[in-house]
Amino acid sequence: MAENLSEVIAGGAVLAVALGFLVYAGQGAGLTSGSGSYPLRASFTSVEGITVGTDVRLAGVKVGTVTGLTLNPQTYYADATLAVKEGIVLPEDSAALVSSEGLLGGNFVELVPGGALDNLQAGAEIEDTQGSVSLIGLLLKFVGEGAKDAVGGDPAAAATP
Repeated sequence: MAENLSEVIAGGAVLAVALGFLVYAGQGAGLTSGSGSYPLRASFTSVEGITVGTDVRLAGVKVGTVTGLTLNPQTYYADATLAVKEGIVLPEDSAALVSSEGLLGGNFVELVPGGALDNLQAGAEIEDTQGSVSLIGLLLKFVGEGAKDAVGGDPAAAATP
């Protein structure tokens, strides 16, 4: 009988740890609805590397998550919904940028506060946005410019010794 009791206690402990992990993972991914946040909207030309649950950062500190991504059929922009922690007050002229953690790192949404006296309200749209920049596109542009200069596409570059 003592064996059954110890097995039940061990099983209950495993279930409690698993449930705690699921709650923690849901909060980290932004899947749980937190009452301590308010929504903001932003439209980007490209949200490559951004998904629901991606971090929203201000000065490098996580202040929220991306809670929704949809394609706007009229503008062909990606409309993002951001959940920002209560207490983080942003001026109306703030900007939202899709930034990268580095060459091999992931992307995140960076908030850059403006200098306006009025603040964004819950549900407001951030007008100043910058989408993600394709690293491959930049490399191809750089290589293409170098090849054009080497062939003689730029006479000023060829004239310098």
